[in-house]
Amino acid sequence: MSRLIRAVIDTHALRHNLNVIRQRAGGARVIAVVKANAYGHVLVSTALALQEADALAVARLEEGLALRAAGVTMRIVLLEGVFNDGQLEDAAYEGLDLVVHDALQIELLERSRHAERFALWLKVDSGMNRLGFPCNEFAAALERVRRLKPAPREIRLLTHLARANERDTAVTRAQLARFGAATRGLDYEISIANSAGLFGDVPLGCHWVRPGITLYGASPFEDCGAAALGLSPVMTLMSSVIAVRRVPRGEAVGYGGAWAAERDSVIAIVAAGYGDGVHRSFANGTPVLVDGRRAPLVGRVSMDMIAVDVTGLPHVAVGTEVVLWGPQLPVEEVARHAGTIAYELLCSVSQRVPLEPR
Repeated sequence: MSRLIRAVIDTHALRHNLNVIRQRAGGARVIAVVKANAYGHVLVSTALALQEADALAVARLEEGLALRAAGVTMRIVLLEGVFNDGQLEDAAYEGLDLVVHDALQIELLERSRHAERFALWLKVDSGMNRLGFPCNEFAAALERVRRLKPAPREIRLLTHLARANERDTAVTRAQLARFGAATRGLDYEISIANSAGLFGDVPLGCHWVRPGITLYGASPFEDCGAAALGLSPVMTLMSSVIAVRRVPRGEAVGYGGAWAAERDSVIAIVAAGYGDGVHRSFANGTPVLVDGRRAPLVGRVSMDMIAVDVTGLPHVAVGTEVVLWGPQLPVEEVARHAGTIAYELLCSVSQRVPLEPR
């Protein structure tokens, strides 16, 4: 293998996860969330592999334009919407759906001659306190949207769940109650469920679901892995051993001497570091797979390398394969050792890591 570190992207697993999500969603349609470079899995190739989804969602205009430039013709929803006249013109030309969450965005549409080109998703802030019209302002916002001339092609409603990944469902139920009260009597399609909402215990009853992390084969829950949800990891981050060192008992390894050998040890140096997206916060003991067998990371992660204690593992040499995360080592487990979440690890894989579709 000429490449030391690489991320293998399993498009079969991606499509499998979409099928699992569709089954879980019942009759609801699926908006596949591919923002942030498809959670680190490459925007365009991921979108092309998800052609059976009902729509795609990105955060920002630039992502939507990149998909259109690559020939993606599916419905694309801009989750953050647009913020000036030029962006609105671009979105209209490319036929993108807009989330509308602020009065400024309604003003842009009121000044525009292109409102009829858009499907609009009016967002209700049901308790996330991030984007969306507060429940007591939603009716007025909706009335302004209804009065747009020319009229928008479609109007839909959505909200976002703040704590659906928690087993205590009180906050989620309160958000649903607020959203229900704000939208009572309205005959519009709605979208509520993110990944955690979709796989959680609270019935959401929406027409569209918006899975993100579960598409990529990771769980949104701390107490439940992806395999228990029927999902398959899409990314395997792999590298290779570039040196094997014998370290006497008492000797330290790496910057700052953060780890010292408690016995005569064999240490494998692996081509993977924070320059590749392997977080510097990975603690001693973080597991990696060396030739398919677990071994602990030791010492500090540096820009280009990590050290792994392979004492007792046979046949470790330069070129031996190392897996940082993948099907046999869930990214959620690895993330816990870095004090973070799977989302961040996947999105952090750097541009210098080649991605290999499979």
